[in-house]
Amino acid sequence: MSLIRNTIVTLTIMMIFPVCITSCIEEEEFDNSPHGNFDALWKIIDEHYCFFEYKHQAYGLDWNEVYNKYKVRVSNDMTSDQLFEVMADMLAELRDGHVNLSRSADFARYWKWHENYPANFSDTLQRIYLGTDYKIAAGMKYKILDDNIGYIYYGSFASGVGEGNIDEVLNRLMLCRGIIIDIRNNSGGLLTYAERLAARFAQESTLVGYISHKTGKGHDCFSKPEEQRLYPSSNIRWHKNACVLTNRHVYSAANEFVKYMKCFANVRIVGDNTGGGAGLPFNSSLPNGWAVRFSACPMYDNKGNSTEFGIAPHHKVDITDSDFRKGKDTIIEYARKLLKEK
Repeated sequence: MSLIRNTIVTLTIMMIFPVCITSCIEEEEFDNSPHGNFDALWKIIDEHYCFFEYKHQAYGLDWNEVYNKYKVRVSNDMTSDQLFEVMADMLAELRDGHVNLSRSADFARYWKWHENYPANFSDTLQRIYLGTDYKIAAGMKYKILDDNIGYIYYGSFASGVGEGNIDEVLNRLMLCRGIIIDIRNNSGGLLTYAERLAARFAQESTLVGYISHKTGKGHDCFSKPEEQRLYPSSNIRWHKNACVLTNRHVYSAANEFVKYMKCFANVRIVGDNTGGGAGLPFNSSLPNGWAVRFSACPMYDNKGNSTEFGIAPHHKVDITDSDFRKGKDTIIEYARKLLKEK
């Protein structure tokens, strides 16, 4: 099954799956009370979250113990704010940026996948490299640096790019000795755009990873992993060398993009580990109307390894204080040096 086909199937499941979950919750008739909502949330995650086994191995997660730990904090006379706090704390045990609880007054999130790590990106430095004469093609900013290296910044895969946009950018950079694709601080968006850009580097059908789907309520009930394949674009493709710049803020669809790009021999990943986020997120709701999002389909790299906790670069590079004071981005400069050596 092709990568594009997998995405379509997954998006279809995303539209159907919440209905199935809601139906299950209604059948069990959870009350719209603090205890009822707490139990509904725990059970939705228990039956449909996709990384229990992996995270039990990684750091000893026991979802039954989590239930016992937080259930004692719930009482039917507590306020909505207090209940939301308890539920948010419980979900944080999953250590997953795709797991969120939302209501009209707040949005619970887990951001430790990038907190307490070096930023390894600076708007101030980027302005020095882009200047004021850079070009904009939909979600991409780009220019040719003074050493004939092309530079593209794609800050969010929530910002769409069309095939025509990519054609124009690559055509204008065609005479460059190499290109840098900077996706630092790109926390994701639509896989379609990640696939669309990565396909410009595929010269043949390329195995880029695997995806599984939940087949039952058990923590280990999954389909056999299906191949994710990326096929060459029928438009302009890039044959020269390229570097992809990463930091801990690279997450979800952007994490997938790095996974794809790491499969190509002419591409090097430079910077910090990505933040991860290897599960496709689904949505459901609680009896009180609060919405919960969670990872339900695990994805792996082309060697079968989970990328939930991030992808290591080929070249680990941090922005140094010395370079920052000089107005230089250590990660960009390292990539430029790599491209000039090849």
